[in-house]
Amino acid sequence: MSEKVLNNKKNGMAVMIILILLYLVAIVGVPFGAVSGGFGVLITVLCILWLCVGWILFLGLKVLKPQEALVLTLFGNYIGTLKEAGFYFVNPFASAVNPAAKTKLNQSGDVDGGTQTKSILISAATSGAVTAAPASKKISLKVMTLNNNRQKINDCLGNPVEIGIAVMWRVTDTAKAVFNVDNYKEYLSLQCDSALRNIVRIYPYDVAPNVDTTGDGIADEGSLRGSSDVVANRIREEIQSKVADAGLEIIEARITYLAYAPEIAAVMLQRQQASAIIDARKMIVDGAVGMVEMALDRLNENQVVTLDEERKAAMVSNLLVVLCGNRDAQPIVNSGSLY
Repeated sequence: MSEKVLNNKKNGMAVMIILILLYLVAIVGVPFGAVSGGFGVLITVLCILWLCVGWILFLGLKVLKPQEALVLTLFGNYIGTLKEAGFYFVNPFASAVNPAAKTKLNQSGDVDGGTQTKSILISAATSGAVTAAPASKKISLKVMTLNNNRQKINDCLGNPVEIGIAVMWRVTDTAKAVFNVDNYKEYLSLQCDSALRNIVRIYPYDVAPNVDTTGDGIADEGSLRGSSDVVANRIREEIQSKVADAGLEIIEARITYLAYAPEIAAVMLQRQQASAIIDARKMIVDGAVGMVEMALDRLNENQVVTLDEERKAAMVSNLLVVLCGNRDAQPIVNSGSLY
């Protein structure tokens, strides 16, 4: 199914003016024909007939705003799509098709801030009857954002993580979106869930040894937390490959939420804290050893004092205790002889 754009139907204003003029002529022609007699009877019949059925042609007038489209069918056959903003006149028996018109997802364009819900509740409270406005059959061509719900997925190490994504998308082929899938909004949401699971299970949450995330057989440092741009791009490509037949374009995909699942979050936090403490200790020890070496070298160069191996070992031990300790040292001054 390929899209067929109707560009020669933007004559709605001229047709509307003609139809209004014909109605005015019919209103004037009814009394005129009635008093004329003879041929006037035929004019009266035609005018009355026009007044009764002429309104059907008004059903063919269609108004489109920018970034809107209307898919038209005539007796079950696809006749074309109106895509540009303007005032159109089409076959009055043509009907618009949009199977996703009533589908409301957690995305831009489908969120009304609760206004419609509040109006329905007020109507129900005042009159006792609930009436909802009919869904529009127009298809939005704007860039929309699908905020996918958070999912609990196991990463490549089996750790459960919670992740959510936001997908920017738009309709590019209205015929495919309407006729190739049952409901293109629900189809997109399901494909986002599937693509997210397929990609997340390839990566660990944090950098892990001996893990290949690129599929080249070589271990790398890819992770959900450290390679978010790469992961998001792979998710976008995965979704695009699934929704191309539905006439949808995935512009961008971004990770909006990433965390360990609650059941292991505390344990993983302790693990991260322990890793951070070990890294900090390594840095402190490296710095302390360097300072001790520098102190011994300076003492030897300037010949401030001559120390034997035993005194050097005691000095190194004392300096390491002072430099690597968690608390400030309490020095004890030796007022006697060094030896």
